[in-house]
This record gives sequence, structure tokens and C-alpha cells, in this order.
Amino acid sequence: MVFFDVFFRTCVSHKVSARAILIFMKYDIYLDNAATTEPSIEVIKKITDSLKKNWGNASSLHKKGFKAFKYIEQVREKLANVVGSDADEILFTSGGTEANNLAIFGVAKTNKIKKRGKNKIITTMVEHASVLEPCRKLQESGFEVIYLKPTKQGTITDKQIIDVLDENTLLVSMMSVNNETGQIFSVEKIKNLINRKSPDVLLHVDAAQSFLKIPINVNEFKCDLLTITAHKAHGPQGIGALFVRKGIKLCPLLFGGEQEKKLRPGTKNIALILGFGEILLNNKVIKENFKRVKKINDFFKEKILQIDGVILNEVENPFPYILNFSVPGLKSEIILNFLSERNIFVSSAAACSKNKRSHVLTAMGLPNEYIDSAIRISFSNQTTFEEIKEFLYELEIAVKNLKDLKTAVK
Repeated sequence: MVFFDVFFRTCVSHKVSARAILIFMKYDIYLDNAATTEPSIEVIKKITDSLKKNWGNASSLHKKGFKAFKYIEQVREKLANVVGSDADEILFTSGGTEANNLAIFGVAKTNKIKKRGKNKIITTMVEHASVLEPCRKLQESGFEVIYLKPTKQGTITDKQIIDVLDENTLLVSMMSVNNETGQIFSVEKIKNLINRKSPDVLLHVDAAQSFLKIPINVNEFKCDLLTITAHKAHGPQGIGALFVRKGIKLCPLLFGGEQEKKLRPGTKNIALILGFGEILLNNKVIKENFKRVKKINDFFKEKILQIDGVILNEVENPFPYILNFSVPGLKSEIILNFLSERNIFVSSAAACSKNKRSHVLTAMGLPNEYIDSAIRISFSNQTTFEEIKEFLYELEIAVKNLKDLKTAVK
């Protein structure tokens, strides 16, 4: 470490470029934060300490179990304060996928058991797979599912929602931010639209991408269920939560013990929950981080358009943490491999959609050549201008060399 510190200062004093320093140090440039983020040092320390000291079973009726229970409830309380709910409205899950499944299947199964007769679910064509797949399964079992198609700018209009709402509608499930394009959906308005026509329809919001990046308040969203996850905000993988408004009844996906109100039975993972708790203080710097990331995003967009052959896949209401562009004529995988060899990490679509054409860009009606060459860049509050400059430098080389190679082969 001393060597690198001296080396860095020497480079700076001799006006050596940041790029040269990055190359020498073989520094990773990670721009795939929508897939997952690097856990913070505080999170890692908290998890490690918990595994060493606070590993008791929170359901045990002795001092060690009670201690674990107390720590978990403290995190539950903190999380409730962040999203504006009561602590007993928060259920810990293994992440966003389980929370989405529990919300959708839980509502549908309760409806069926109580024989309410409602069987319509409204969602969009650009949701995460953990929403779309449960909806498809329910469709196979007799539910009517409406998949709203976005505009070419990636949004869903008020009219689209109003037109499909009726007395047969049970649930509307929408994300707050799209994980591939960064389109922000106005979920604050959705419940107002619902109340105008079908006030007893439930609203589920998947806030996996937006949690701790924009302010989230369940009372401002007016949602009945809200999905959040830790690992997209520098927390640990494998832990998330579902907000369930008081009075909403869900059927569990799993059966066993009485943990989490019998909705999520199984021994609670105290280490991951405590790690989750460590990122909640980031709620205090959401606006500051948002402004900083927007400056990086604006700089990125300005510079990338100077690279010949690059086209931005822009949306109506962009989220600065996510940006999507295409290089028509070059396959995404080729660009990804080129950059990966240089320790620059980006993605072509959602991490769970390997080797599949983006359903999001397809739904938006983009040409196939744009979809097949699409690259998603996703920033974090740790992303630096130096990293962006190095990425743009390597991307320009990649585009030129790969196009020249393609021409030579022809």
C-alpha cells in the first residue's frame, strides 16, 4: 500500500494521467451496479462481527436468542423509518425476487381462498422477471393478466392504466425504476388513478432499483406492498424486505415455523439482516448522491455521443444511475468481452437474462440491431469521473477496432 501511495503521488506531481495510473494498477472499473453493488466496508465488518459474536437463533428463548432477536428488531425499526411505515409492516425476505413472489402469489392465493372472484392482474411488459414469471404462472392457473406495453420513450401512460382497470381487477404491480433503461415510473400517481375507478385494487411497487437512491415513502407512493433489496445499494446479497400495509392478508409461499408472521418461516439470517441495517444510514445522503451521480451521467452522455456509431436509448423520465446505449452493427457480447478483458465491467441487459434478447427494449419497439448491440451502464455513488473517462477511451477503441475487424473479415 505504501508503494502505491508513493507511486500515485509521484504520478500526480509529474502530471501523469489518471488513465496511466489505472492501467498500471490494473484497476477494475465496475459499471454494472444495477446488477449488484460492492458491499461497503461497514457492511462487511458488521456481517463478520455478527458471524463471530451474534450468531444466535432469534427464535431461541435464552439470552443469546433474545439478543439476536433484539438486533433484528432494531434493523426492522430503522428500515420502517426509512420507508415511512410501521415496524410490524416490514417482513424480511431473501431478496427482491422472494419479496415480489410473496406479494403477487400471496395476494392471488388469498383472493382465491376467500373466493372474492377477482382474477385480473395488471402489470407491464418491462417488469423484472421476478414479477413477470409469477404473473405468467397465475395466468396458466386461470388469472387474467394484462401486460401494458410501454411507449417508445419507455413509459406507461395514465390512460393505459385507466382503460384496463375494472371491478374484476385484484392487483396492479409496477416497478418504480426500470432496471435496464432507467425509466422512472410515476408510481405516486398510480394509486390515485386506481382510486378514481377501482379503489379496492391493491398496488404493489417493486422498488429494488430505486431503494436508497431516491426517497421512498410508502405513504407518498400510496402502495399496499413494496419490494426492496439490499444488494443494489452496497448491502449484502441474499437479504431484502417486503412492506405489507396493515390489513392486507397474504398467503405464504413456504410453510414451517412462525417467523415473520408465518409468512417467511425459517431461521432468520441475523448476519445479513445486520449487514442490511448498515446501509440504512445512506438514507441521509440520497439527494447528495443523486446530484453527484447526475453530474457523472450528464458528462457521460455528452462524451459518449462523440463516439462514432453510438446511439443513446433514451427514456422520458431518466434515472441517473442507469443509462442504455447501442452500437448498431456490433453485438453486445463482443463489446462486453472486449471491455471485460480490460477489467471494465458492464452488461447488456438484466443479470438474470443471460443470452436472451432484452424484453424491455423489445417492448419499447427498438429495432433489433439496437437491441442486439445494447449496453447497460449503471453507476453507483462510488463511481468516479476518472473511471468514466477511462471507460469512454476504451469504448472508442473497441468500437473502431471491432468495426474495422468486421469490415476486414467481409
